[in-house]
Amino acid sequence: MKEIVVISGKGGTGKTSLTASFAVLAGENLVVADCDVDAADMHILLKPDFAWSEEFYSGELAIIDQELCTVCGDCAAVCQYDAIPVVDGRYVVDEIGCEGCGYCARICPTEAITNIPQNVGNWYRSKIRTGATMVHARLNIGADNSGKLVAKVKNEAKEEAKRAGKNLILVDGSPGVGCPVVSSLSGASLVVLVTEPTISGLHDLRRVHELVKMFDLPSGCIVNKADLNHEVLNDLRQFLDEEGIVPLSEIPYNEKFTEAITAGRTIVEHDSDLAKTVSSSWHKIMKLVEND
Repeated sequence: MKEIVVISGKGGTGKTSLTASFAVLAGENLVVADCDVDAADMHILLKPDFAWSEEFYSGELAIIDQELCTVCGDCAAVCQYDAIPVVDGRYVVDEIGCEGCGYCARICPTEAITNIPQNVGNWYRSKIRTGATMVHARLNIGADNSGKLVAKVKNEAKEEAKRAGKNLILVDGSPGVGCPVVSSLSGASLVVLVTEPTISGLHDLRRVHELVKMFDLPSGCIVNKADLNHEVLNDLRQFLDEEGIVPLSEIPYNEKFTEAITAGRTIVEHDSDLAKTVSSSWHKIMKLVEND
């Protein structure tokens, strides 16, 4: 089974738009995994039916039984996160501030505090409009442990691929270099880096590629909005050459991308000229995966 992971060092490079386009080009011949759980938006373009939904629990949350609480304040005194304020004369737990460490429960003299598993989001298994299956998720506002939810999405995508007899998984990873990205990269066959020729784009590409190198993964790169800054574009080309990253394509800035998203379609369904460039990138990606 092959796994293509599309990531970017920063948001706004067009990563999800391109990944959705690849999903459309592949049709039913793969399983799609949206691992950008902090800001999931691929559903806007691929129209999943949300047929299967399950709550995801990770970490714990402190709960104070007000009938047992004597308002001694010991819990608030030891909380390193200032997550137990006084509200209307009672100690209560700030759900967003609580890290679930359990220290307050251990020192409570009346055992008024317990820790419960925390629901941090939901994960879904859907059919998308191409006929393929998509595994995706949504992290609750202010929730932590997005890396664990990403791992859940990836594992479920692999299980679905096995059940359906599919040999390819396409993953839309999170931007940046944090835990969700690390979780997205685990088990990848090929990493597709999406960047733009800006100072921040090049800087963040360098950072995320350091992460890719730690996993010793082969990679290719798509430069989106390639005509924004020719000087930085030349620096990008040099960096790709020095690091042995396969250049996949350079896509010029085009408002057709915005038009396509507004219409709820991918660029390969909206503009024939750009469709050729994106299709060429996908064919190169598939050749790299097949030769791996």
